[in-house]
Amino acid sequence: MVGGVVVMVFFTASFLRRKGLRSKVLLIIVLVAPSILKAQKITGPLVLNNERLPVTAKEFYVAGIVDNRPDRTAVAWLVPPGPGVAKYTVDLKGGALASIKQFVNAALPPDKTLRPVIFHIEKFRLDETLLPGNHVEGKLKISLSFYLQRDGQYIHLTDYNASAGYNRLVNQEVDIEMVLRHALEYSLTFFNSWINNEAGTNIKLARDVKIIFTDYQEEPEGDTIYYSPKRRLIWDDFKAKPLSNSRFGAEVLPSIGYNEDVSVSKSTVNVHLSLKAFVPKSACWVKTDSKNTYSLNHEQRHFDIVKIIIEGFKQKLKAEKFTVDNYDGPINVAYLESFHEMNVMQDEYDTETSHGMNMAVQEQWNKKIDKELGDLK
Repeated sequence: MVGGVVVMVFFTASFLRRKGLRSKVLLIIVLVAPSILKAQKITGPLVLNNERLPVTAKEFYVAGIVDNRPDRTAVAWLVPPGPGVAKYTVDLKGGALASIKQFVNAALPPDKTLRPVIFHIEKFRLDETLLPGNHVEGKLKISLSFYLQRDGQYIHLTDYNASAGYNRLVNQEVDIEMVLRHALEYSLTFFNSWINNEAGTNIKLARDVKIIFTDYQEEPEGDTIYYSPKRRLIWDDFKAKPLSNSRFGAEVLPSIGYNEDVSVSKSTVNVHLSLKAFVPKSACWVKTDSKNTYSLNHEQRHFDIVKIIIEGFKQKLKAEKFTVDNYDGPINVAYLESFHEMNVMQDEYDTETSHGMNMAVQEQWNKKIDKELGDLK
C-alpha cells in the first residue's frame, strides 16, 4: 500500500481597494502527495487545466494581458529529488503569457459589451528552497495590476498581490500545476468581486455624466443677495460708502458663479451645479440725492442681466456632451465664456443708456430684459 502525505498550501492575498486601503485574505489548499521514495522530476512544460470559473463577469471582460515580469524564462524553480543537484526550471506550455491568456479566456469567456480591462502580470513565480532534514519549502508570488481601457487611455483600477507557501519532503512532489492554477483563479475571482462592488460608485468605472442644476439660496440672508424674482433690490441693500469722486449716483457689482459637488451612483457621475447670480451689499453704494424709483430700477436691471447670463450658462451646459474623463473642462470653458458675455452686456447696457441718463433707451432696455427674463420662464 502506498501511503499519502497531506500538504497544506497557504495563500495569502491582498488587493487594493479605494483610498489606498488593502484587504487581505488567507486561503488554504489541501493536497495529498504520494509518499514514494523516488519522486520523478517534472519533465516538459506545465499545461494549465483550462476550465470555466463558477462565477460570471458582469462588469468587465479581459481585453488583453501584458507580461511585465523582469524574468520571463520560467514560472517555477524547483528542487529535484536527488541530493546535491541544482534546481531546475519549468515553464508553462507555449510560454507563460500565451498559456495564461488561454486560461483566462476559458475561465471568464469575454463579453465585449462590458468594460475592457487589461491585466498586467508583474510577478508570477514559484521558488523552492531546500531546508535541513530533507524538507523543501515552496513559495509562490503573484502580483497583478488591472487597467480599464477607455478612449485610448489605460486607467489604473487596482492591484492584486498574493503568495502561497507549502512544505514537502525532498522525495515528494506537489501538484505544481494546481498551485499555479489556483493562484490565477483566485486573482480573477478577487478582481471580479472588486469590480462588482465598485462598479456603481467608483468614478473610474462610471459610464455616463449627468448635470443637475439648482439655484443657490442662502438662509438667512447675509451680505450677499442671490437672485430671486421675489427678491428685488431696495436702497437699504446699498451698504458701501458712496464714492465721492464718482459722477454717478449709485453702483452695484453683480456677478455669476457656481458651486460644484460630484457624486457617483449607478455608474453615473452626477455633477451637481448650484448656480449663483449674486450681488454683495457691501459692494453697492448710493448717494442720498439719487435714491429714487427710476435709479433703483436701473441698478436692478444690472442684477437682472446676471440672471440672464447664468441661465445662458446653464443652456450651454445642457447642449454639451460630457465624458467621464472630461466634464470639468467644458464647464470651466462655458463659465469663462459666460463671464465675458456678462461683462460685455453690462458695458453695453450702461453705454447705451448713458448709465440710466437716457430715459428712452433705458425703457428699451427694460423691455428687452423683461422679454429675456420672460423667455427663461
